[in-house]
Amino acid sequence: MTYKTILTVRTTPDGTTTALDQAEAMVRRNNGHLDVLCLGVDRTRVGYYDGGANAIAINTMIERAREDMQATEAAATRHLQATDVPYTISNAITPLGDITRVMAHHARFSDLVVMELPYGEGQGPEVEPIVEAALFDARTPVLVLPENSSLPASPKTVVVAWDESIEALVAVRKALPVLQAADLVRIAVIDPPQHGTERSDPGGLLCQMLARHGVACEIDVLSKTLPRVSDVLSRHATDTEAELIVMGAYGHSRFRESILGGTTRNMLEHAQLPVLMAH
Repeated sequence: MTYKTILTVRTTPDGTTTALDQAEAMVRRNNGHLDVLCLGVDRTRVGYYDGGANAIAINTMIERAREDMQATEAAATRHLQATDVPYTISNAITPLGDITRVMAHHARFSDLVVMELPYGEGQGPEVEPIVEAALFDARTPVLVLPENSSLPASPKTVVVAWDESIEALVAVRKALPVLQAADLVRIAVIDPPQHGTERSDPGGLLCQMLARHGVACEIDVLSKTLPRVSDVLSRHATDTEAELIVMGAYGHSRFRESILGGTTRNMLEHAQLPVLMAH
């Protein structure tokens, strides 16, 4: 298995090209194809206009979204014309509330979606639903990257967050091409349950499965010595000089995580290295 079709989404002609550069590099390494979706987003919140809204104002917002889309597509075209990878650039105009449908339609036949972290300076409100649509509606794994970061072709160390959940197992399966290329995969188990199905050998069955795929792996059983699981994972990744974290996304509901916080939400906000997620 390799990532043959890689998708990234652009919503502005300016800003970082971290995700675009990473997607291009992975396409080149895998002899694949790069799809770039350029969106013009009407960022007017749903319900902003009432029945008597001025048609001119509505048309102005749509026209602005069209201009943004055209400028974004032109910038992406200039960037990719200087490369040697096969690529396709498509475009769409969408209201903010319809991004999920548009994104799911484009991402469902991709092997991987590559995006910048959805939170942070310069990121608009459209990036979060783009990432979530890929995960939930297209069921496509997402590689999220902090600005100016990259994933090497053969990472020396990858940390897998393992909690026996189906989300974590799906993420591992989707990440197999990267795990097989790594020198070492460290399976991180944080405070394994005393009465869980793997209580006698936390992470053992996962390690066995990966070994049969030719993956060199070790198991690290960690204590939750910091307030958040994401902090423990991040510190462990830093201590082991890992270049990637693989984890399941949103074991709890998105609404609960958006209100109360959670490992996925915190990682999407504060990750210092690339994270590959799947749901």
